[in-house]
Amino acid sequence: MSKRPLSLVVAALVVALEGLVALGLGLYAGVETLRGDAEDITAAIAEAVFGMLVGAGLLWVAWGGLLKVERWGRSPSVLAQIFMIPVAVTLIQADRPVLGIPVIVVALVGLVALLAPPTTHALYGED
Repeated sequence: MSKRPLSLVVAALVVALEGLVALGLGLYAGVETLRGDAEDITAAIAEAVFGMLVGAGLLWVAWGGLLKVERWGRSPSVLAQIFMIPVAVTLIQADRPVLGIPVIVVALVGLVALLAPPTTHALYGED
């Protein structure tokens, strides 16, 4: 295992943060469903399960992939950042810039950290 550069640690922290948020939102949706606050039970259960699975998956990628300097961790991490950009734009267009701007900043920080030369060198050994 190579020494982890700061860019790789930052990338892992961004992905872990996104995983925690997704997991938390999934759990929140599940609790709201159990309380009987959901209009469509099937959709609410699917949303809760999906959020928890995505959150757990991102946490696994951050911990088991990026922090352990495994190559496979970069692809799902980059994909997650790319998915976050349209989410952020949608939030901004929906008059929610307080949510959208931090999301886009976090996604861009994650992309820069994941694609930085020190991260590439640590994961792939390329110059």
